[in-house]
Amino acid sequence: MYKSILKSIDLGDGRIIEIETGKLAKQADGSVVIKQGDTMLLASVTCAKEAKKDVDFMPLQVEYKEKFASAGRFPGGFLKRESRPGDYEILISRLVDRALRPLFPDDFHAETFVNIILISADKDIMPDALAGLAASAAIAVSDIPFNGPISEVRVARINGQLKINPTFSELEVCDLDIIVGATIDNILMVEGEMEEVSEAEMLNAIKFAHEEIKKHCKVQIELTKEVGKSEKREYSHEENDEELEKLVWDKTYKKVYKIVKNTPGKLERHNALEDTKTEFTEWYITTLPEGEEPNELLIAKYYHDVEKKAVRSLILDEKVRVDGRKTDEIRSIWCEVDYLPASHGSAVFTRGETQSLTTVTLGTKLNEKVIDEVLIQGTERFVLHYNFPPFSTGDARPFRGISRREVGHGNLAHRALKRMIPEENPYAIRVVSDILESNGSSSMATVCAGTLSLMDAGVQIKKPVSGIAMGLITDSESGKYAILSDILGDEDHLGDMDFKVAGTKNGITATQMDIKVDGLSYETLAEALEQANKGRLHILDKMLETISEPMADYKPHVPRIEKLIIPKEMIGPLIGPGGKVIQEIQNTTGATVIIEEVDNVGVVDVFAVDKESINSALQRIKAIVEVPEIGKIYKGKIKSIVSFGAFIEILPGKDGLLHISEIAWRRINNVEDEMKVGDEVEVKLIDIDVKTGNLKLSKKVLQPKPDNEKKEHSEK
Repeated sequence: MYKSILKSIDLGDGRIIEIETGKLAKQADGSVVIKQGDTMLLASVTCAKEAKKDVDFMPLQVEYKEKFASAGRFPGGFLKRESRPGDYEILISRLVDRALRPLFPDDFHAETFVNIILISADKDIMPDALAGLAASAAIAVSDIPFNGPISEVRVARINGQLKINPTFSELEVCDLDIIVGATIDNILMVEGEMEEVSEAEMLNAIKFAHEEIKKHCKVQIELTKEVGKSEKREYSHEENDEELEKLVWDKTYKKVYKIVKNTPGKLERHNALEDTKTEFTEWYITTLPEGEEPNELLIAKYYHDVEKKAVRSLILDEKVRVDGRKTDEIRSIWCEVDYLPASHGSAVFTRGETQSLTTVTLGTKLNEKVIDEVLIQGTERFVLHYNFPPFSTGDARPFRGISRREVGHGNLAHRALKRMIPEENPYAIRVVSDILESNGSSSMATVCAGTLSLMDAGVQIKKPVSGIAMGLITDSESGKYAILSDILGDEDHLGDMDFKVAGTKNGITATQMDIKVDGLSYETLAEALEQANKGRLHILDKMLETISEPMADYKPHVPRIEKLIIPKEMIGPLIGPGGKVIQEIQNTTGATVIIEEVDNVGVVDVFAVDKESINSALQRIKAIVEVPEIGKIYKGKIKSIVSFGAFIEILPGKDGLLHISEIAWRRINNVEDEMKVGDEVEVKLIDIDVKTGNLKLSKKVLQPKPDNEKKEHSEK
């Protein structure tokens, strides 16, 4: 028998979230089932008893997985089973990881695994908004040390009203969509997209989310007490050497401070810092008894603390950054478009030591991304991919596949740009950003380069978008803080906040924020947003100096698309039996023809590199879907000859009878004396049989009447 404990959270509008523990997965260190409607998530956490040797970081792994059976569906593919995680699952795993990771104790280094599985799926309830709560609740009922609990909620603005955890259908009409992660006291993580909202509107949505999160955290605290897990396990994952620590600080701090103050270049600074550490280690070895090896792990740890303190003190005390800029100063920017002559659109965007080479490729509906998730199916017309090769940071290692970070950064840039793609755009669009240099804010460089390359390609985007990454350095003892515009990699790594903001001149379109410090006030956030707005507009002005608006037309080598609307009943004849007709059109003209039914009509897209191919295909299609018209002259081909006339194809698949009496004004005894199969002749459609639909053709009415025919006709 089992003993389960059940807690509930009221979201309002009759929506209840239930948290149950003690029923499933009891051999994990902690496990819960989160339920809302018919949606159920099973979250479990397991943790090694001891840390591995020489580990000085938190080895946390978060996996979010959706089971197709949860929605009564089979997985795609030959094997018909779930395999590697899709982009959606990776993105949700990252959202949860980013909220959990800062809250484990700094000296806790045991391998920890959090698994969240969608085991039942309500088709209109979004499970991603429940994943953070599920993970935190599983940790809450375990004995794993954690400075939580946390929760995550989605906030959407629908018809001007903010709502917690909206449904899939409600999200389709919202103009603000963010997920917020927080403890009962502090915001930890924000990510989402908007329809050009103001800084104040976004901040209001974050506050709205936090009020709901406080309720979730209180319920988890109650749950922890009821399961008797208020006391967490003891651990000892770090050894320290106070004497060595003092030596590192005494021997290196002044040198490090001088280096970070006077060496603006990233590689030069990193090399100088590494040389200083090596110099200390070599000196320290001389102080050890013969044969004793130095503890290089501890030296690296203490030296990292020295670097962190030096960078932060330089900024807080002297208002000077490691590259010599002021706190609100943007690095130098240069841009270039049409850099790659054979691509459909291209741009280089360089800001300081961060550089993106971005391309645009335009394609047909056949090139649209197919989405087949458990709860989300369909196609995506606009995709953006972000690549981060090792050489961009000078690393000598192979480039093996796409990391989770690349998926996340690409998704952020995609969300920043996608609402600016015009609805009437006929193309599938793929934007690819290759980061060639990186020293902070490469995802925002992707947004800028993406805008430039789209305009270069002739895509008539609604408005250009720019992006900026903001940072924060704080000192709780002195109360000093500094908000940094356009942060470097070091400022991200050693700072207290990474706040990315993208948008147009009219408002924010996407944001991503990770906060690593307790007690960040909304006033400071508002100040950071205002400073970000100024920086973002400065960057946008620099971009528009390179290209001020989208090119008026696509480049000559860009394939063209022509759209044709046809009656629904003509879709079948155009496709033909087994696709025979449409395949023949494509093979003979070289064009790609795509047909789909939309709003009870047929929509035909004709796609080809040259105008001749498009015109040829359009001519064939129009002929097939054309309705025969009495009185119209057609040039047709003789398909067969019979004793009483000839059957002539005047339109593809549409034959009419040219009766022997309608061939000429004179009397004809044998049709084959006048024409042969395969001949092309001009005929006029003179009648359509109402009952049978048979077409009656005439050739003689296109010829002048002989005089005797006129006389006989008048006598009659």
